[in-house]
Amino acid sequence: MVENNYDILGIIEGSTEKEIRDGFRRLALQFHSDRGGENEQFIKIKQAYEDLKIGKKYPETNIEKIKNSRVYSDETEADVRRKNQILGQQLSKEMKTAQEWAAVLNRSNSTATRLFGSKTLGEIELEVKTNGALSIKGNFMAGSITYDGPITMQGSITSPSWTKEFQTNIHLTSGDFKFINPLENKYKIENGAKIVADNGNIVVGNIYGRKFRVEDPDGKVGVFQIQEHRTHISAPNGKIIAENLVDTVSINADTIIVLNVEDDVAISAREVLFYGEKFTYDSIIELKQGGSIRFFEKFSIQGLSGDAIIKLENGKKIRLFDLKTKKIRDLADEFVPNKENYAKDATMVGHGFTITYDMLDNLSKKPNKQKSSWKSKFGFS
Repeated sequence: MVENNYDILGIIEGSTEKEIRDGFRRLALQFHSDRGGENEQFIKIKQAYEDLKIGKKYPETNIEKIKNSRVYSDETEADVRRKNQILGQQLSKEMKTAQEWAAVLNRSNSTATRLFGSKTLGEIELEVKTNGALSIKGNFMAGSITYDGPITMQGSITSPSWTKEFQTNIHLTSGDFKFINPLENKYKIENGAKIVADNGNIVVGNIYGRKFRVEDPDGKVGVFQIQEHRTHISAPNGKIIAENLVDTVSINADTIIVLNVEDDVAISAREVLFYGEKFTYDSIIELKQGGSIRFFEKFSIQGLSGDAIIKLENGKKIRLFDLKTKKIRDLADEFVPNKENYAKDATMVGHGFTITYDMLDNLSKKPNKQKSSWKSKFGFS
């Protein structure tokens, strides 16, 4: 009998969304590698959870994995690598031509539309508009493009999993990068792609990285290495607005607005605003001086993982566990030196709360209060 995703999560078929989520969280705590579990089993559990969220009852078969890989397959690994190398090389050449074509039109204040790629490689349409913006329609799968102006995107962005030589890299020297209706269209960025907006904002949907096991290059049986394709999104002087950040992602901006963060995500910003319930599994916030972190969801404190870390610009680190074990108001009363500025340092607005850089800095400076022992309570020395 084939094991379905309900069986993997240990729940009955037809379970509610909450029951599915609770089943995943229970097993995740048991099998996460940081808690002594097996990484392979955790990946299996996580995939079952993601499948059930979209109504998929059974895990992908080997045939489905091949179809969804967006790469060629063959009988031998050498043939697969050779053909995929050719595919990445061809796509990269197409993107280089696209970059030169768009730059010429932009400099001459001209407009035009052109298809790049092929039906074999996958077609992508570029249009330089009258306002100088570059419109991209189609899935961006490999190669680099640099553009001096805003970019609007209708399609998802990925990067080749077989090599980093032809990694997807989109660079804006000015202007904003925006997906068109990313939540409605379910556009995503994944697999080690990189987007940088030097002096603009970035508005996207879900962002995924990727970790996977490969056999030992020396051929040792049963020995594997972990490789990662970390997805990077950067708007150092602007905002990044995204939905979910999942599995090996790094983002950097002045302000970051995000829904949920899960599994090895690094966030660097002056201001971070969370609208979801989860910040979990080896994730880190690097908070810049004078900044703040705001949680809007009333249950978000329950979704904060104890192994997540807030790192201050001065190098100090605070575990989220240390914040979870205290009420936010009590934390403020104990560690904010100026009670008159309480509203600035830790606020409980609606169901959410705000944590500031100064509050965390004071927390790390404050010596622990010595607790009285049972001996002292009864007058013994």
